[in-house]
Amino acid sequence: MKLVDMKITEFLEVLKSDAPAPGGGSVSALSGAQGCALFMMVADLTLGKEKYKDMEDICLNAKEKGKALYEELTAAVDKDTDAFNLISKAFKMPKNTDEEKAARKQAIADGTLVATEVPFRTMELGFQGLKLAESLVGHSNPNCASDLGVGILQLKACIYGAWLNVKINLPGVKDEAKAEAFTEAGLKMYEEAEVIAKKCFEDILASL
Repeated sequence: MKLVDMKITEFLEVLKSDAPAPGGGSVSALSGAQGCALFMMVADLTLGKEKYKDMEDICLNAKEKGKALYEELTAAVDKDTDAFNLISKAFKMPKNTDEEKAARKQAIADGTLVATEVPFRTMELGFQGLKLAESLVGHSNPNCASDLGVGILQLKACIYGAWLNVKINLPGVKDEAKAEAFTEAGLKMYEEAEVIAKKCFEDILASL
């Protein structure tokens, strides 16, 4: 069964067990999906109301673009666990001959690259979601300000958590150019997300 098809209690039971996956990467993706769901809800609760008519374009944009992010982040909950299982399977490969050792080494390298790419993509999606949520601060139904704030916190957790998962796998990425690209782009998103989330949260807090 897919993780996203589980009941919340079932997912939490697996999460707190001694099974190594799902772990932080899947939870990061789930946080991102929840963040997108919340800002989409805020947009929906703003649209169609005469007194918020001037906010309609911003809310429509957030709702429409948020849908694709939400769907991909939801899928990433399972993708992250699948990536971990790929590495785990590679480490269990036989290593009795030189050929087996070489095949095992390559499988581990391939799996590690996937396990880096998946959270990096989660990070990208979370960052795009954060930018959409930012656009709604001060431009959406003020009665939903707390919901928007929680959504922003969820997206921040998504980005930060995914960055940790990228970082922990980077030493195993053998392609130095790819490793450098992950590092530079990831650090940039992380630092920008920190500034955006802090400003948004402070603005929302001040409005309450």
